[in-house]
Amino acid sequence: MMQTDVKAGYVSATATVFNDRTRCKGVFVTPGSATGTVVIRDGGASGTTIFSTTTLASGTPFAVTFPGEGVLCATSLHVTVSGTATTAVVFYG
Repeated sequence: MMQTDVKAGYVSATATVFNDRTRCKGVFVTPGSATGTVVIRDGGASGTTIFSTTTLASGTPFAVTFPGEGVLCATSLHVTVSGTATTAVVFYG
């Protein structure tokens, strides 16, 4: 098994977290004051969706860990966050 360093990217809107091949290891979501969404894609804003969730307004923060080596993003790791004050920390490497 190969070991790689794990990095984290904080997102509060739409952003490319890492612009190259990587593996998404997990995400920690903090819901905001309005219902929101967190969508992780491979390949930019119109790329393949690898994870999507809806958040509850003023909900409890939660973490999702992807099993094994994580989910491969062959092109880039792109995250879209919506909802007032919703944020996500995405772990990759």
